[in-house]
Amino acid sequence: MKTYKVVELLGDGISAELSHSVHAVAATLPCKLEFLQVDLSEGARTRRGNAVYDEAEAAMRLHRVSLKYPTTTTSEDLSPNKVLRERCQFSVIHRPVVTIPGIQTNFTKPIDIDVVRIGTGGTYDDAGRRIGPDTAVSLRVIERLPSRHAARFAFKLAMVKKCGVVSSSKYTIQKGTDGLFEEACGHVAQDYPGIPYRRELFDSMLANIIMRPERYQVIVTPNEYGDFLSDMLCGLIGSVGLGDSASYSFQDNGTITQAMFDPAGGTAPDIAGKGLCNPTAALLALASLLRHVGELDASKALRSALLDAIAQGEKTGDIGGKLTTEQFTQAVMRRVTAAFQPV
Repeated sequence: MKTYKVVELLGDGISAELSHSVHAVAATLPCKLEFLQVDLSEGARTRRGNAVYDEAEAAMRLHRVSLKYPTTTTSEDLSPNKVLRERCQFSVIHRPVVTIPGIQTNFTKPIDIDVVRIGTGGTYDDAGRRIGPDTAVSLRVIERLPSRHAARFAFKLAMVKKCGVVSSSKYTIQKGTDGLFEEACGHVAQDYPGIPYRRELFDSMLANIIMRPERYQVIVTPNEYGDFLSDMLCGLIGSVGLGDSASYSFQDNGTITQAMFDPAGGTAPDIAGKGLCNPTAALLALASLLRHVGELDASKALRSALLDAIAQGEKTGDIGGKLTTEQFTQAVMRRVTAAFQPV
C-alpha cells in the first residue's frame, strides 16, 4: 500500500467535523494518507502570529500536497487563504462545478463547468484607500505570468475533458488589465490548435450560462471574476457547500510545484459541533487530491460513492436529506469499501 504525506491545515467552525469525515473515509482507501496537521484556527493565529504561517508554509513546500479546511477572517486578521496564496505563490485556482443527481435545485439544466481563475491580483491584492471623505480608490493588477499559468492549466484540462476553452473578462472596458489577460490567453491558445477557443465578455457570459450552460466546459478568468462565477455556479447546483477547490503554484515552465485542496464553503459557526454539516465538498477535495497524486482509481471510487449516496437519498439536511454528518460519512465509507472488495 503506497503512502502519501498530506499537510492538513485545520481551521474553524465545522473544520473538526470535516477533518473527522475525511480521516474516516481515507481509512477505507487502497492507499495510506499520512496527515501532518498544522493548526490554522483563529485561536492559533492569535497566539502564534506569523509563526503559524511559517510552520504551514515550510510543511507545504516540503510535502507539496495539502488539504485545508475553512478558516475565519476577523477585522484584525488577514485572510489565511490570501496569506497562503502569497507565501506559496498559488497563481491558479481551479473549481469544478457539476450537477449532482438527487439534489433539488431551482435550476434544471445540467452543469459541468470547470472554472480556472488567476489566484493572485485583480482587485483582491489591494484593500484600497480613502481620498477625502467621499472617495475611495484601489489598485487592480493583472500579471502576464499568472495569466499564462491559468490559461495553460485550462487548456491542459480541456485536453483531458476533450472540450473547448472560454476566456472571459471585461476586455473592452478594462483594456489595460483585462486586455493583458486576454492577450496572454490568446498566446497560450496558439500552442493548442486542436482545442476550440473563444473569448467572451464576462457579463454577457453570465447570462449565456443561464440560458445555454451546455456551451461551457472550461472557463478561465482573472481572480475576482472567477470567484464570482464559481459561487454562482455552485448556487445553480444547489449549494455553495457542494464545491471543492484546488490551488496550484508553478515553475516558469508550467510544472506544478505545490497543490492545496479545500472545500469552497465557509466555517458555518451556527451549526458547528452539531453533526449537521455536509462534508461533500471536503470529500470532493479529497478526491481531487487523490487524482493529483496519481491514485486515479481511489479518486474515481470516492467520487462515485459520494454521488451514488446522494442520488439514493442518503444525504444531509442542507440538501434535503435527514442524515447527520457521521451517518452520511458512513454511507460513503460503505460504498468506497465495497468498490475495492474482491469480486
